[in-house]
Amino acid sequence: MKEPLYQIKNTDNVGVALSPIGDIPQGHKVALKDIEPEEQIIKYGFPAGKATRHIKKGQHVHTHNVKTLLSQTPEYNYNPTQPLENRLLEQVPAQIPKIDVFRRIDGSIGIRNEIWIIPAVGCVNKTAEMLAGWAEKEISGNGIDGVYAWTHPYGCSQMGGDHEATKTILANLAKHPNAAAVLVLFLGCENNTFAEFKSALGSYAEDSERIVFLVTQDCADELEEGKALLKKLATNAGKAKREKAKISELIVGMKCGASDGFSGITANPLAGKVCDTLCGMGASFILTEVPEMFGAEQILMDRCETRDLFDKTVSLISDFKEYFHNHNQVIYENPSPGNKAGGITTLEEKSIGCVQKGGNAPVRGVYRYGERVSPNLGGLALLDGPGNDIVSTTVMTAAGAHIILFTTGRGTPLGAPVPTIKISSNSSLAEKKAAWIDFNSGDIFEAGDEALCSELLELITDIVSGRKKAKNEINGYREIAIFKNGVTL
Repeated sequence: MKEPLYQIKNTDNVGVALSPIGDIPQGHKVALKDIEPEEQIIKYGFPAGKATRHIKKGQHVHTHNVKTLLSQTPEYNYNPTQPLENRLLEQVPAQIPKIDVFRRIDGSIGIRNEIWIIPAVGCVNKTAEMLAGWAEKEISGNGIDGVYAWTHPYGCSQMGGDHEATKTILANLAKHPNAAAVLVLFLGCENNTFAEFKSALGSYAEDSERIVFLVTQDCADELEEGKALLKKLATNAGKAKREKAKISELIVGMKCGASDGFSGITANPLAGKVCDTLCGMGASFILTEVPEMFGAEQILMDRCETRDLFDKTVSLISDFKEYFHNHNQVIYENPSPGNKAGGITTLEEKSIGCVQKGGNAPVRGVYRYGERVSPNLGGLALLDGPGNDIVSTTVMTAAGAHIILFTTGRGTPLGAPVPTIKISSNSSLAEKKAAWIDFNSGDIFEAGDEALCSELLELITDIVSGRKKAKNEINGYREIAIFKNGVTL
């Protein structure tokens, strides 16, 4: 990095410190010109706040002299920035790669051949963990990539929407094609009843070679019966073999956690370039974290292919804001202490950087929490969900994501049930936490985005095809969390 300051767009009046400049930390904003009180702070070519006092050229621009421009009740308009027919992506290479996958009986593809144990209620979490621990030693291998239990505290004492959300998320995890086989555990007296859960599974419940059920109150020794069921599942699931498939069948989730001042200029734009490239090949991408769209939502709305999708996006944003209002929380005071320490000042600054993960891909689907993304969408899907790392990676998995690209400026070991590729925004993080980070975007200024995009695409296809594992898989960091909104009895 030859220059100490990086100006993202020519119209920006702030730059980003690529290394510490005096008392100004790396990743923080520096005024490129004198900025008057109430004048907009321009970053990424968009307003990212306004000055609260006079800021001289070269001074630090942060929370001490900037505040948000956002209002609680903005108005939205559907103004496509270019004709829809010109939005179709053209970044298609001459040679479109194929991937090696497991073809499931419903026609979907899986990129892992695992056995998942799903507790219908938190009361049988320990049973699920004990069975998974036994199975990992006794039946993993022989065609089985691993055995995992997705524990959670719910399935009982919930009401209304929370009860339905728990049932839906767990049922959609059971349907996930990365699972060659599933054991669903019940206690026997939970609200998430055997009959209700089977109904949520639909036709999947009838595939007894892939999904089996155990009601622990109905048997003398649930561990022995569970082991017998897992052995039977493993015998059939272990026969699955990888075969070639089109990369257009791939569904990729996108998440950013613990952003810093570099996230919006390295990791997120790189993820966006990968998104554009793979969407051009017909793949589908999921963007969630609705609160981290606040302040950048109009950018996404203008990329909706139809007026109906625009209307759904407005509802998606408005309903999540209403959730904040119902809990008497301020919408536009979001950046976390870690975000602020990394150089992010306002929510709109965070959001504009965040949505760059979606590149320029057209919005072709808008989905509510718990819904599954349509296969072969061939574009960007907006999915209802919070910014919380575990909840958002879980809802994307339940929606059908085979793999997740997780950009981070501060670092986290967390992983979803599916491979979770950590992309660091800066080289120091990649060096310090090499056991967490799969890919470093910090040298994008020297290497160039084209070269890094090609490298990241190669890593993705290797992990998808089973030639490599993501660090979260290697470390065993895989878990779920379900969104809760209401009363617990």
